[in-house]
Amino acid sequence: MFWDLRRIFRDLWATFQGMLVTLKYYFSPAETYQFPNERKPIPERFRGVLSFHPEICISCEMCVRVCPSDVISMEWARNEQTKKKDLLWYQIDFAKCNVCRLCEEVCPTKVKSIHHSNEFEILFDDRKDFLVKWGPTTEDTVTPGPKAQPWVRFMPEGRKTTVSPSIEKGAPVS
Repeated sequence: MFWDLRRIFRDLWATFQGMLVTLKYYFSPAETYQFPNERKPIPERFRGVLSFHPEICISCEMCVRVCPSDVISMEWARNEQTKKKDLLWYQIDFAKCNVCRLCEEVCPTKVKSIHHSNEFEILFDDRKDFLVKWGPTTEDTVTPGPKAQPWVRFMPEGRKTTVSPSIEKGAPVS
């Protein structure tokens, strides 16, 4: 009998503590964001989609070696004139990436050539789209003009999420 009373009081005390937490947040103002128009502030250490900058990369292969999921691969060639490595292509399989950030931490360049961006609204339509490959091309689709980069893209080219026309401002919701 004595042990049952102790357990009953312990459970009542735990319930009371939970209700105090509920009451604390009940009287505080709610934070509501109207998503397409307003965005919730992104935390400083948010890990979004990986972004790769080939003009910064020194082809050291540290990110390839440290990746626990083995999703990064690259190919380089030695430039005989400068005695440095020239990056031929760089590839990431986003379907297998576990967003561990080891590739970003091990990158030896001062400005990281691979880093997590604040982008989180990327969709891929097909499984083969998860395999993103950066490489040199003759024309640039990212920055046209005199300062064009000889790379196809820096961010993976997934489809951005869009607002349905039926839920835009002033439109009736069906």
